[in-house]
Amino acid sequence: MKNSIITLFSLILLVSCKEKETEKGLNITGNIKGLNKGTLYIKKLEDTTMVLLDSIKIDGNSAFESNIDLRSPEMLYLFVDRGATNTIDNTLMFFAEPGKMTINTELEYFYAKAVITGSKNQELYETFKKVNSRFSDQQLALTAQRLKAIRNNQTANLSGNETLSESNIKRKYLYAINFAVTNKDYEVAPYIALSEINDATLKYLDTIEKSMSPKVAKSKYGVMLTKYIAERKKTE
Repeated sequence: MKNSIITLFSLILLVSCKEKETEKGLNITGNIKGLNKGTLYIKKLEDTTMVLLDSIKIDGNSAFESNIDLRSPEMLYLFVDRGATNTIDNTLMFFAEPGKMTINTELEYFYAKAVITGSKNQELYETFKKVNSRFSDQQLALTAQRLKAIRNNQTANLSGNETLSESNIKRKYLYAINFAVTNKDYEVAPYIALSEINDATLKYLDTIEKSMSPKVAKSKYGVMLTKYIAERKKTE
């Protein structure tokens, strides 16, 4: 009876330890439809250098799994090495969170067909990108119109084009600021501030920093944003 109790206690302790490991780490499962042979690489950006976290060999089975030590939500990168096949569509950014995530996509449309689940930050980032891309597309269209007007010596059209361009950029920045403040409880907020609007007026970056929850402020991107603002204040 005593041995049974000890065994039961040991099993409970083992399960508890594994649960804690899962909470601290990241388990990724997924499938790359059409990938029969190749290698997947999971990396993170450290300063300006890509650091390898894991590599997965694919040989006949397109399903994959990876376990990574991840303590805080962070943007990671999934690269596919197709071997002899060359394509620019071989990189997939995803906002990783400790816990369980799934990444399913197709080899032919590696980025475009990706379906990523298990991360609230990823879900929010996808929402942000969808709207933000409209501003980017509009800016490209305005730039094309401006270049066409210059080629055709239609200088009268340049003033109106410049006004529309400035308005579009302003709306893009305001959207990013409002999105970050609205989602202050998630690490995507300081990430957007750093990656999309780091040259914004300091008062707007200050607003984002001060709105962050204590948890987000202590995260990788929260700490980076606070440090970045402090450095800018020294020079402005």
